Amino acid sequence: MKFYIMPLALLLIACSGETKEVQKEETILVKTEQVAATSLKNEITISGSIEGFSTVRLGFMVAGKIKSISTKEGQNISKGQLIASLDPSNYLIAKQLSDVQVNATNDEYNRLDRLRTMGSVSESDFSKISFSLKEAQLQQKLQAKNVEDTKLYSPISGVLLNKQTEVGEIVGVGTPLFILSDIQKVLVLASIPESELQHIRIGQAANIYIGALDKSFEGNVNEVGALADPDTRAFTVKIIIENKGLHIRPGMIAEVTLNNPRQKKGILLPSSCIGNDANSQNYVYVIDKASHKAFKRNVSLGKIINDKIEVVSGLSPGETVVTSGQTKLSDGSLSLFQNNQYHEFY
Repeated sequence: MKFYIMPLALLLIACSGETKEVQKEETILVKTEQVAATSLKNEITISGSIEGFSTVRLGFMVAGKIKSISTKEGQNISKGQLIASLDPSNYLIAKQLSDVQVNATNDEYNRLDRLRTMGSVSESDFSKISFSLKEAQLQQKLQAKNVEDTKLYSPISGVLLNKQTEVGEIVGVGTPLFILSDIQKVLVLASIPESELQHIRIGQAANIYIGALDKSFEGNVNEVGALADPDTRAFTVKIIIENKGLHIRPGMIAEVTLNNPRQKKGILLPSSCIGNDANSQNYVYVIDKASHKAFKRNVSLGKIINDKIEVVSGLSPGETVVTSGQTKLSDGSLSLFQNNQYHEFY
């Protein structure tokens, strides 16, 4: 439907026999559209961040000085690959001392064992040397393990996310020094409002768009949190994605779209008819047929769907909205003339 709108009509009428002069400004052509509720595809769109499928924080089982680091941040690492090592000097000396102790105790054990067969050694004395030999052997194994623990190997295949030490640094037992993540698969962590939680299911398909890669991926819901965040009242949802080529990296931002099986009705309008005032308030012009006026109406907007924008509140089905030419209207413009095809306002 089209309307012709006259923003101002100035009529000058003379008295008693004088000439009548009528002055009009140029008519403005506008288009209108009757608001109607349509069925909308009900999708849940939330933002999330990428994490590795499994992440480990690695440190040494023994203390010492960092001797070497064989990998850099961002590098791919295979399971069993050497990541770093400590200076083993002190542990090698301790291992050698334990070897000497084992040899000496073993010789004493053999000597007493021969005497025991001849009845020259009591069972009590022989038991003591047996315990001493076992203790020396266990100490030898412990020192051998300490030497081995000066080398740090990767327990999984993945990418080195973070390195928190340098060669020459003295480190303690169990201090996390390297963060390693398996990214053959990755997880998208996103928060979903509690009102939408009832529509989320394990295994549910999801579309994930990653802006850093300008690419979309298909994933599935892997886990739904059981406890809401106390501040936002939102639940954490984890979505798993196959990461072929290992291009997706932890820390990337993702936009997650989940289909909601519940259909809803909504109002869609061309984005060109939406105005925005100095207070960043969105509005449209609505024609009031009873008063023959055009009024500015504040509206709240939702998502963009097929080149149109969803109006969440402010309009009702059946109302008539100006969709083109509204920039020359003012709030409360009065219609001087109207029919089914046009309006003139002044």
